[in-house]
Parts: sequence; structure tokens; C-alpha cells
Amino acid sequence: MGPDPGPSPRAAAARKRAAGRWYVYLIACRSGAVYTGIAIDVAARYAQHVAGTGARYTRANPPSRLLGKFACPNQSVAGRMEAAIKKLPAGAKRALVGKSGAAARRMLLDRGRSECTSTS
Repeated sequence: MGPDPGPSPRAAAARKRAAGRWYVYLIACRSGAVYTGIAIDVAARYAQHVAGTGARYTRANPPSRLLGKFACPNQSVAGRMEAAIKKLPAGAKRALVGKSGAAARRMLLDRGRSECTSTS
């Protein structure tokens, strides 16, 4: 066999784009609350919350499961979306999980001006 050609240029470009992507994530806590945060690596951040080394809030209200996440192109957009979600009651946060990314954007950020997409 010849040498491994490695990943295709298209796959390499997709990985490069995803490397700088920020996510807004929602975690269901055992208390019934919904925690909202932002991270580049949601799986690693969720593991920190579960281990008790994440946010102070999730140390006091341990997480039960990851509800969903929304991909954003940069930290600024993710922060704006996080702030908008944090203003919602827990029920409205849970309702976002079932919505498409476009519907969530319209609901949260003035008629869809955000570039975030749902990746639940």
C-alpha cells in the first residue's frame, strides 16, 4: 500500500473552521434548574461541571445531563446568545432545545441577526 494521503482538503478545512467555533450550551441540573454557559469544547466543559470543577453554580446544583448546544462563529456572538438565554425562565430554556437554530435565534437575538446554529 502507498502512503496515507491524510484527510481530504475539504475535511481539513471543516476541522479548521470548527476549531475556532464557540458554543452556547444548556445543562439540566438535578435541582430542575437549567444552567447556560459558553465553551469551545462543550464535552470537556461538561465533564468539568460533572466533576465539580466547573462553575460555582454547578458545584451547588450538580448537572444531570447536557440538554443541547448552539454553535456560534466567535466568542462575542456566543456571549450575546448566552446573556439572552440566561434572562429566560427554565421552561423557556428547555423549549429552545426542541427548536431549530433559526427559531432560537429569532426568539433570542432580534429577529435572527445572530450567526449561531443549533447542534443538539
